Amino acid sequence: MSVDTPVKPPTTAHSHRTSGASGARSRRPFKGFWVKIAVTLLLVVEVYPLVWMFLTSLKSNDDYLNNSTWSPPHTWEWGNYTEAWTTGNIGLYVKNSLLAVAPSLALILLLGTAAGFALQVMVWKGRNLTLLIFLAGIMVPPQMILLPLFTVYFQTGLSGTLWPLILTYTGTGLPLTVFMMATYYKTVPRELFEAATLDGAGILRAFWTISVPMVRNAILTVGLVQFFFIWNDLLIALTFTNNQDLRTVQVGLLNFTGDFGATQYGPLFAAICINVFGTLLIYLFLNQKVMKGLTGGALKG
Repeated sequence: MSVDTPVKPPTTAHSHRTSGASGARSRRPFKGFWVKIAVTLLLVVEVYPLVWMFLTSLKSNDDYLNNSTWSPPHTWEWGNYTEAWTTGNIGLYVKNSLLAVAPSLALILLLGTAAGFALQVMVWKGRNLTLLIFLAGIMVPPQMILLPLFTVYFQTGLSGTLWPLILTYTGTGLPLTVFMMATYYKTVPRELFEAATLDGAGILRAFWTISVPMVRNAILTVGLVQFFFIWNDLLIALTFTNNQDLRTVQVGLLNFTGDFGATQYGPLFAAICINVFGTLLIYLFLNQKVMKGLTGGALKG
């Protein structure tokens, strides 16, 4: 007498793959949901302070002092921006910042790009040691050099001008710029310079017509990074601007006063908005080129 037993169907690799794929698909929407939540929270954290700052810039002084900090303005005081630009002298501070930033940035990019080219493309004895010296300059805190520089600028008669800011910004910005440009020059094929040399191009022509166009995104990226460093500087500008007519934006905001020396919070936040949103627009406009420049130096080690 025999008993029939049910035959268990064989388990195949295809069935395992099918079940695994269905499980991955079921988990994927759940994972995407938490990613969206995290991105939304980060967006709120970044955007809400900007919205609050803009709404506060439209409040009157009584509205700011007597009502809740988080409440919207009861009356929209658009004149705060006019008062910040004229009475608060924010227009003068912006002009001083531009006069200090523009030549400093030009010198940093010109000298830093040329030094990066010389250290990475040209072959000469001692270039590795020179690069290490530039790297050592990154480790020097700016606070250590302020007092000696102040003495030098005073003895040479440069105090009372914007030259101390220009020279100090250039000197402190060069080490990082040289290091970054030397890194970006590693991505430029050496065959281009060899071909240019065979065609009779000199070193200056190879630098201007071949290397500079090849690293233009890197130059833009380094320039934008240095621009934010210089524009947002407070320590150096506060040390060397001993005249109210020479104050930069950050120093001006630190000592921002309205009529009769009283702090007017509406115009103060309006001045902050002019500073913040102006630099934010520059970054948003150049965002894609900055991303290309940041990834360009990582293509070739």
